Amino acid sequence: MIRVLIAIATFIISLTVQAQIKVPQASPKSFISQTVGLTDIEIDYHRPSAKERVVFGNLVPFGEVWRAGANENTTISFSEDVTINGATLKKGKYALYITPKADEWTIFFYTDTNNWGTPEKWDDTKVALKASAKTELLNKNVETFTIGIANTGMDSAYLEFSWEKTLASLKFEVPTNKTALASIDKVLAGPAPSDYFSAAQYYFNSNGDLNKALTYVTKAYDMHEKKPYWYARLKSQIQAKLGDKKGAIETAKISLAAAQAANNQDYVKMNQDSISEWSKN
Repeated sequence: MIRVLIAIATFIISLTVQAQIKVPQASPKSFISQTVGLTDIEIDYHRPSAKERVVFGNLVPFGEVWRAGANENTTISFSEDVTINGATLKKGKYALYITPKADEWTIFFYTDTNNWGTPEKWDDTKVALKASAKTELLNKNVETFTIGIANTGMDSAYLEFSWEKTLASLKFEVPTNKTALASIDKVLAGPAPSDYFSAAQYYFNSNGDLNKALTYVTKAYDMHEKKPYWYARLKSQIQAKLGDKKGAIETAKISLAAAQAANNQDYVKMNQDSISEWSKN
């Protein structure tokens, strides 16, 4: 009987632990992903609703920093540097904060994204950029706070905030032409040293065409301005596998000297061990 009671109690506890009550969030989470030109923008935020309250000037006071949403930080990220009001905002992830006024808002891009709401202590050194956004009166009511990216073109778009009957817009410009030209130049210039190295590494590790691997790693090493010791290390391994122990030792010595200069003891030992092994044969 005791065993039965224990089993029942264990079963009930198990059900209690596993049970999870699901209820809707008061401020639901939203995620926006948008490409403008060749720049990717992502916005992660929670959306509070007015619920018959006066928002701006009351729920969200004028002249005070507001977290641009609810719950944890509202964040925005850019894959490339962007320009806002003539100033450069570096690519990366930022918390968004707003100081609303009746006729314009100040938008802050804050480098610390790990706050719940506004920072306990505001730090001006963490403001990567602040910009003024003009506001306009809407002819309809927006019940739930909304952030969007509008008027997307090849070179620019608008970051928009709307709630109640207020819309604030902030234009940002993206470096589409610069990014496109850099991509074109890179592709038309041919493979980079790292591309040749990766190809050589693949052929070597997959027991593929070792002559191709040697050609590729030699190109990688010759093209690279800094002559990486790990490039030379791979070349020595390929030479040894092809049966050229003399050439492998000479290359390993080059890798060894560079590794010693860089104080990379792992590569120092690997090269020393290989030189010792190849010298016996």
